Amino acid sequence: MRKKLAFLLTLLATLVMGGCTGGYSFTGASIPVEAKTISISQFPNYASTVNPQLSQKIYDGLQQMFSSQTSLNVTQDEGDLQLSGEITDYSTRASSISSSDNVATNRLTVTIRVKFTNRFDPKADFEQSFTRFKDYNASLDLSAVEAGLVSEIVTELCEDIFNKSVVNW
Repeated sequence: MRKKLAFLLTLLATLVMGGCTGGYSFTGASIPVEAKTISISQFPNYASTVNPQLSQKIYDGLQQMFSSQTSLNVTQDEGDLQLSGEITDYSTRASSISSSDNVATNRLTVTIRVKFTNRFDPKADFEQSFTRFKDYNASLDLSAVEAGLVSEIVTELCEDIFNKSVVNW
């Protein structure tokens, strides 16, 4: 009986895995079998306040995410999948007030506009803005916490873009 059950489970697993041709990975990415490359452009910074490292951090983050979580080769040429965009907002403003009517926390917000093109599945193409923010204690100067906040925000933005681009949730 155990041998029969083990055989059936093995057969079932083989059939299920055999039916998963191409478009699946264990990261949850759903990429067309034909797609071998992705091109990622630098994101020019059109925000009214410019963080000079932000564009490079987004570019590096996206490259790292796609190269580590997919089998796609990142290329400078027009890839089978293409990501481009621009930074449209980088701002800080008060996000909460204390009981004594003083600013308690400030919020750093970053918004980027992204265009994604999939040569093999045009229905997956999109143009969308992504926004992420982090709050920080208003008693701190932004320059003291900015690097850490930007790092967290960029990671979240890259995850959002990756998920929208190649993960079908």
